Amino acid sequence: MAEAVVKRLVGRKLADVRDETRAREVVRRILLENFQAEEKIDADARTLLMDNAKLIRDSASDYKRLFTLVKAKLAKERGFTL
Repeated sequence: MAEAVVKRLVGRKLADVRDETRAREVVRRILLENFQAEEKIDADARTLLMDNAKLIRDSASDYKRLFTLVKAKLAKERGFTL
């Protein structure tokens, strides 16, 4: 994935890359950090929902819909773009 990103950036002349190997490493690290941040948001959203499972069950709310809403709210609070 990192290789494809670097190729597109260079091919479209959106980035001046002198060392493609280093650029791939940087892109790979950024992608990994992004995926880890999203996984943390997912885990936090699940925790919040599990902490309120009884309320959710009693209100007959849709878990998947609530998960999406909670995840979006957490992401916004943390300045993370989903």
